[in-house]
Amino acid sequence: MFSLKGKSAVITGGGSGIGKAIATLFARQGAVVHIIELSSENAKQAVDEIKQQGAVAFAYSADVSLQNQIIEVIQQIGKVDILVNNAGIAHIGKVENTSQEDFDRVYNVNVKGAYNCLYAAIPLMKAQGGGAILNMASIASSVGIADRFAYSMSKGAIHAMSMSVARDYLHDKIRCNSISPARVHTPFVDGFIAKNYPGNEAEIFEKLSKSQPIGRMGQPEEVAALALYLCSDEAGFITGCDYPIDGGFIKLNN
Repeated sequence: MFSLKGKSAVITGGGSGIGKAIATLFARQGAVVHIIELSSENAKQAVDEIKQQGAVAFAYSADVSLQNQIIEVIQQIGKVDILVNNAGIAHIGKVENTSQEDFDRVYNVNVKGAYNCLYAAIPLMKAQGGGAILNMASIASSVGIADRFAYSMSKGAIHAMSMSVARDYLHDKIRCNSISPARVHTPFVDGFIAKNYPGNEAEIFEKLSKSQPIGRMGQPEEVAALALYLCSDEAGFITGCDYPIDGGFIKLNN
């Protein structure tokens, strides 16, 4: 079950964190993995690790917010059976202390970046008779999160875009779903805590972990396992859905 043998999978932001876990698992399941990353160093390192496991992967350095770069990379790849729009950035702030520059930066990467990849990949999927798309949303697209105005905007857009694509391409056999994680323990989280709470890392980590009712953060590999299912043929009857993976955050945080 859940074999991706013979499939070509494109994963943005696949050089670290959740994206790297997805790329690694997809490659292990037989996919030819194409990692699109802003950081060529991260992309190369992820690809080298995948190749050491005997799987096949390629790295591409590109900025998802620049459509011409994404179109060029997708055309170079040539075959896209699976697209995972994972690349994204965070921002902390309410509307009144979110600058126009910060708002535009979050929009350009998180929203326009996903749009650019969809714009480039969907024609290939249509021509080859179908495909599976997975967009990385967030619990912030379903509930109010304090001090996450721009980020919540971007993830709400991802959720809505996913439903729209699922509806528009039903008859082209292109499925589109989204995943909404709560806090997941990635290098980004460790860096954020170290930067903003020097000397109190352990205390803040514990506090952030317990904000999920289950009492801990998620692991990138847990998100990757859900991504694998949704992009596999076993999920062929699933489209237009958002899947929270949140330790009970949305339903149990009363």
